[in-house]
Amino acid sequence: MIMDSVIGGILSTGASVKNIGVLPTPAVQFYCKKNSIPGVIITASHNPPRFNGIKCIDMDGTELERTKEEKIEEIYYDNKFHIAQWQHIGTEIQDNSAAELYINGVMERIDLNKIREKKFRVVFDAGNGAAFRTTPELLSRLGVSLVTLNANPDGLFTSRESEPKPENLKYLIELAKSGEFNLGIAHDGDADRAVFIDENGNFVDGDVTLSIFVKNYIRNGEKVVTPVSSSDSVDDICKEKGAEVIRTRVGAPIVSRTMIDQRARLGGEENGGIIYGDHQYCRDGAMTVGIILDIMAKTGKKLSEIIRDIPEYHITRKTFPRNSDFSIIKERLISAFPGWEKDERDGIKLRKGHDWILARPSGTEPIIRVFTHSREIETSRKLSEEVKKIIS
Repeated sequence: MIMDSVIGGILSTGASVKNIGVLPTPAVQFYCKKNSIPGVIITASHNPPRFNGIKCIDMDGTELERTKEEKIEEIYYDNKFHIAQWQHIGTEIQDNSAAELYINGVMERIDLNKIREKKFRVVFDAGNGAAFRTTPELLSRLGVSLVTLNANPDGLFTSRESEPKPENLKYLIELAKSGEFNLGIAHDGDADRAVFIDENGNFVDGDVTLSIFVKNYIRNGEKVVTPVSSSDSVDDICKEKGAEVIRTRVGAPIVSRTMIDQRARLGGEENGGIIYGDHQYCRDGAMTVGIILDIMAKTGKKLSEIIRDIPEYHITRKTFPRNSDFSIIKERLISAFPGWEKDERDGIKLRKGHDWILARPSGTEPIIRVFTHSREIETSRKLSEEVKKIIS
């Protein structure tokens, strides 16, 4: 219904529409970039099916800047938009080339021969999302022996919730524990993120995936862009590699835009959202899958062995209903942790050594997201419980 309304609105202005079908968000962005055409995506991303959004894409494939979004809203609310005469309305064209373009784009960035030589065994959970077709096709072309779960489109997400958290991936994890697979993979609904299960059935935190990416792809003197929610692991790796870390507020568009401004090739978030600038400046689940297989093939190591080389930090994540003004919670946290360094770029981040707390209002739901971080998992959990009591 939303898609038809959006298409109808665009056609009414005299502009034409290319309808490229059901695709992952990064596939649409790659199509926009390659064809220098603006785009619109109807997506709830990782949110439950009762949510939906209209995501606007610029001609370079990046999510539209906030100033441009505000300009669109201004045009709409001030009733300044153009309506074409009936004989000049636009036309809708079906274009089925986007999936092929996208898959080939990912394959250009990885070592196909090395990956194919390994004949990896993979179990993939599409979660009934938009990558039900593209990621299995990519894996097949990489010579992978593949088992799929929930690889059928279902906008109600009746098989599992869209967010690829461990509690939502129990069947995938059980299969990975069988010892028959080198890797387990899952996407969120719009497949701009990928999470992994190692060969022993252990869930790999998205923050660890980001660190693996940076450690294996960074060059001396380069910059890595990541938000304040990512662990200190990236800082340790960049210090070792002679690279610089730039921290931003949370949000893939913010990270992407900063990467472009700073001419950084590598970036990403702690939730499994990898941004590889050599490919495109947005989170890309299929590209992340290609990157991890590329690293496994080139190193000859299992995923669990690759993880051992990553500095160990732990992040505990919790959400709370946003029932009051966030400024009240912020002040309570500052009072409860006197002497801790304050960072107010995004919500409130309090730090003491490698222990830190980040609390911030969600940009998509009426909730507060809380991250607690430490070298020790028990310290991270203890901090999380302390913050829970303060917020409650």
